[in-house]
Amino acid sequence: MIRVVLKVVLVVIILVGLGAFLLGRWSGGGNVLPDTPVRAAGPVDTSKAREVGAKVGEATAKAANKAEEVIADGSVTAKIKAKMALDDLVKARNIHVETDGSVVTLTGVVGSEAERQRALQLAKQTEGVTSVIDHLRTR
Repeated sequence: MIRVVLKVVLVVIILVGLGAFLLGRWSGGGNVLPDTPVRAAGPVDTSKAREVGAKVGEATAKAANKAEEVIADGSVTAKIKAKMALDDLVKARNIHVETDGSVVTLTGVVGSEAERQRALQLAKQTEGVTSVIDHLRTR
């Protein structure tokens, strides 16, 4: 799940950069730059370049913020899974952990009520977790 989101964010960043490049290329009428330097004959209007730059900057900032959220969620998930893997009572491979911000959802099948309670406890005690949604089933 995390890898898919990271790939999507990377694709969005690449597409925004490509779009900015092509927009700058097409707005110039598709002309190829001459071999000799060109001098401005008067005042140059930079408003369009600033506008495009602002849009690219905004899109890049949004993509970076989303990537940061995904990485933070992945970090919390990894911490919980590591705690479960190190715990003698919990069988971590049977429990799926999904993190959305500070809310963690546990799903899967556990062998006993004690294992279920321990898995919930480990998740609740993890830094960055404010609530845990329990979708665990006991055999």
